[in-house]
Amino acid sequence: MCEEMIKNPYRRVWVCVNLDALHDNLRQIAACRKNDAGIIAVIKADGYGHGAVMLAREMDEIPEVIGYAVATEEEAVLLADAGIKKPAMVLGYTFPEAYEEMALRGVHATVFTDQMLEDMNRAAQKAGKKMHVHIAVDTGMSRIGIRPDDEGLSFVARAMQCPNLSIDGIFTHFATADEADKSKTNVQYEKFSSFTDRVEKELSLKIPLRHCSNSASILELPDMHMDAVRAGIILYGMWPSDEVKRDGIVLEPLLSLKSRIAYIKELDAGQEISYGGTFCTANPMRVATIPVGYADGYPRGLSNKGDVLIAGKRARILGRVCMDQFMVDVTKIPEAKVGDIATLIGTDGIETITMEEIGDRSGRFNYETACCLGKRIPRVYEKGGKIVCTRDYFHEEKLFF
Repeated sequence: MCEEMIKNPYRRVWVCVNLDALHDNLRQIAACRKNDAGIIAVIKADGYGHGAVMLAREMDEIPEVIGYAVATEEEAVLLADAGIKKPAMVLGYTFPEAYEEMALRGVHATVFTDQMLEDMNRAAQKAGKKMHVHIAVDTGMSRIGIRPDDEGLSFVARAMQCPNLSIDGIFTHFATADEADKSKTNVQYEKFSSFTDRVEKELSLKIPLRHCSNSASILELPDMHMDAVRAGIILYGMWPSDEVKRDGIVLEPLLSLKSRIAYIKELDAGQEISYGGTFCTANPMRVATIPVGYADGYPRGLSNKGDVLIAGKRARILGRVCMDQFMVDVTKIPEAKVGDIATLIGTDGIETITMEEIGDRSGRFNYETACCLGKRIPRVYEKGGKIVCTRDYFHEEKLFF
């Protein structure tokens, strides 16, 4: 549902995504770049739960954004189907059955084995189009990639001999850039930089995009920006870790999560709440039920730990978070009534519950919390103080027999 201005049709639960905050964060990320490195916007996992297609539509006309990074071929094809113009790069392994479609769609693939070279070259020939590839280099993550040594150099030489492949990029990924101690990151960068220098000097191959900087290194290590940087968590207004310096940049979270009070009851002292009776009232209490649960991706680890915001005040979660509901203490919020908004993530008045707080209290971390917000939660997009679009996953479901 996309119109010039629409109303929020949702009541049980919804995510609000602030598109103005996306643009503000992008401007600040762009200002951090060295040598005008291009920005690859990391929008895997449906844009960390924010909605990849909508975010890409907002960024597609921004010149500093040169493309997108996703995790799977399906995520990249979804962007292409939605009319996104800039290329999407799949950061990880893709299966051979997908190569022909990737070549046809202009999806950029990651490559790091001879079998992948052979299969991709054959699929691109069949598609009648060059396949765009980025070579992954393992400098210390031990996940995927060639080693930055003589054998790795030989692999690049073999890739150059594949007539249907276009080597558009070469990249590595930092394992500890979000830690205060940058010594391991410095070692990784030196390995990668030296290897790409060898590629250029010994193979006479200048690869257009060398990229290694993730969110933490965008903020703290400008000398490592190279030709492009991959902006992930900071794009969404969250921090890579508590150890990353926050000087000189102000990030604004894009996402808030809201629901409404479904029921309020008065409980006497000595009454247990929720499964297992892990909370028992010591005194008479006024308790509200919120119709959200772990089936929505709201962490069960917040049982007896988390808060929500009602009428600008904190209301503590009582007992275990259920699959579809949980209870909160509104004894000291006498104005609370059925239908009132409960802010589970975000700001109400002077109080704020951040993704980081949710992560700390539940045993998750901010990336995980955002990505786990499920498809039962519709997304509502705001820009200029108005709702401009909504996305309801229930109405997008298709059945195939």
